[in-house]
Amino acid sequence: MCGIIGYAGDRPCLPVLLDGLEKLEYRGYDSAGVAWPAAGDFCTVKKQGRLAALRRRLEELAPAAARCGIGHTRWATHGAPCDANSHPHRAGQVCLVHNGIIENAAALKAPLLQAGAVFASETDTEVLAWLLDSLYKGDPLTALRSALAQVCGSYALAVLFSDRPGQIWAVRRQSPLVVGLGDGENFLASDMPALLAHTKRFILPDEDELVLLTAQEVQFFDAAGNAVEKEISTAAWDAQDAEKGSYPHFMLKEIHEQPEALLRTVLPRIQGGLPCFEPDGPSDTLLTGIRRVCIVGCGTAYHAGLAGKAMLEQLACLPTRVEIASEFRYAAPLLSKDELVIAVSQSGETLDTLAALQLAAQHGCPTLAIVNVPGSSLAREAGTVLYTAAGPEIAVASTKTCSAQIATLYLLAFRLALVRGTAEEPLLRQLTAQLSGCGDAIYALLQRKDKLQQLAARYSGAEHLFFIGRGPDHALALEGSLKLKEISYIHSEGCAAGELKHGTISLITDGTPVIALATQSALLEKTLGSIREVQARGAKVILLCPETAEVERSAAEHIIRLPAVHELLLPLTALVPLQLFAYYAAVQRGCDVDKPRNLAKSVTVE
Repeated sequence: MCGIIGYAGDRPCLPVLLDGLEKLEYRGYDSAGVAWPAAGDFCTVKKQGRLAALRRRLEELAPAAARCGIGHTRWATHGAPCDANSHPHRAGQVCLVHNGIIENAAALKAPLLQAGAVFASETDTEVLAWLLDSLYKGDPLTALRSALAQVCGSYALAVLFSDRPGQIWAVRRQSPLVVGLGDGENFLASDMPALLAHTKRFILPDEDELVLLTAQEVQFFDAAGNAVEKEISTAAWDAQDAEKGSYPHFMLKEIHEQPEALLRTVLPRIQGGLPCFEPDGPSDTLLTGIRRVCIVGCGTAYHAGLAGKAMLEQLACLPTRVEIASEFRYAAPLLSKDELVIAVSQSGETLDTLAALQLAAQHGCPTLAIVNVPGSSLAREAGTVLYTAAGPEIAVASTKTCSAQIATLYLLAFRLALVRGTAEEPLLRQLTAQLSGCGDAIYALLQRKDKLQQLAARYSGAEHLFFIGRGPDHALALEGSLKLKEISYIHSEGCAAGELKHGTISLITDGTPVIALATQSALLEKTLGSIREVQARGAKVILLCPETAEVERSAAEHIIRLPAVHELLLPLTALVPLQLFAYYAAVQRGCDVDKPRNLAKSVTVE
C-alpha cells in the first residue's frame, strides 16, 4: 500500500525522490520520508502528513545535495501515523523503506531486544532493519539473503548500507517493484508513473530477486545469490498520462478519459467484426472446454465482475459466480479443472486477488487475469492475461479501469458465446460493434455533466443515500454506492431493489435520496414499483433509464436519460453518471477527492 522511490545518479537526488513520491502518493499519504548516505552515516528526514509537510521540513533544513537516496510515502499498517513510525527506518549500518507486512515481526523482535536493539517505532519494518543490521558483516547480498530467509510476509524493500554510499539494494516478494534505467542514473519505484518523467526503459524484478542499483549499473541476483540476466522493457505510457493537465482532480480527468480507454481496450481485440483473443489471450480451445466461471476481485473489480456475470450467463449460458477475493481464499472453495477462474485487478498487485488466483492454480483450474499494468504480479502468475488499456489511473477511486474491466468481460462473454454456439452471430456482431461505439455514448453523457453537478450539490448534505437496481443494475448500485462513500464520506448502501422490503426500506424517511437504476426493459416495471414504494416513505428519487424508456415524468423527482445503445451494454454507460455524482458531491463537501481518508490505491496487504 506504500510507495517506494530510489535514485542513484549524477544529479541531486532529493528533487527526483520528491517528484517520485508525489506520483506515488496515491499509494499512501499518512506520512513521507527520505534518506541518503552521508559521511559514513545517514541523513533521514520524515514527517507525518502529506508530502507537502516533508517538503516544508526539507526547505527548513536545506540539506547538502546528495546523489543517491531512497524515499517512502506511507499507508499505516503497524503503528499509528506519526513521525516515529514514518519510513525510512534505520538501525546501525542499515537504513531502509518497506512496502508490505512482516507477519512474524513479533517473533523476530524478541531476540533482537535481548541483543540490545533499541526500537524507536511501533513498526514491523524497524524489526527488519535491526535484523538486517545484526547480520551485516560488510556483504549486503549475504546479509539480505540471511535476513529474508527468516522473514514471513510480503515486502518490497529499498536498502542503504552506510559503508556503501552509492548503492541501493532492493528485493520484492508479493509487492510491486520496478527498476528504471537511465543514462548515468538509475531508478527504483513501486510503480511506473513515478519514473515516466525520467525514463521509459524498465526491468521488473521477479519474486525474491535481489537488485543492486548504482548510477552506472543495475545487477540482479536470484535467491541463491547467482547473477541473472534480465529483459529490458519499454513503457507504453507517457509522462503526461500521469499528469492532471487542466483538470482540478485526477478523478475528473480519468472519468473524461473513459471513451479513449474503452477504444484502446476494445478495438485491438476485434477481428472481422468479432472478438478475438489469440495469439496472446485465452484460446478458443481453452474457452470451449470451460463449463463454469468464477470471477474474483475486490472493491470496484468485484463489482465489475458482477456486471460481467450477467453477460456471461445471458449470452454464453455459463454458470458464473463472483467471489470477494479475501473471502474466496479462506472459504475452502469447491473448484474443478473445467472452471475458468478470472482474477480482476487494476494494479495486478492486489494481495487477496493474487492469493485467490494462486489457490485456483493449485487446484488445476485454468486462470485468466484482467489487469491494467503489464508485468504486474497477477499478470505474471496467471495462465493467460487480458490487459485493459486504461492507462495510468492515479485517483484512488477507480473509474476508467472499471469501465475497461467491464468491457473486457463483455468481450470475453461474446467470444465464449460464439465458440459455444449459445448466441447468434449477427447479435454478437451487433453487440461487438456497439461496444466499440460506447465511447460516443459516454462522451454524450459527459457533455451533460452540469445536471449531475446540480443534483450532487442538492443532495450532498444528505446523511444517508441509497442506490437500488435489479439484475446487472444491482452491480451498478453497489459500485455507485462505493464511489459515493469512499470519496464524499456520505453513508450509502447499494441494494437489490427487490430486497428493499426485507429490511432496508425501514431506513427510508422523508427526504432520503434514492438513486434508482433501470437499464433493462424487462425489469423496468418492477423497478418502477420499488421506486413507488420508497416515494411513499418520502424518498427523493433520481432515476437512470434509457432515453427510449416509456417512463412518465412524474415517476421520479429527477430522470437521467442514457444515450441509446443495446440495452445489454447500458450498464457500462450508466457508470458515468454515478461517477460524476460522487465526484461533484465530494467536491461540494470539500473532500480530498483524489486521496480520500484511510484509503490507498493499491491494496498490497491483507
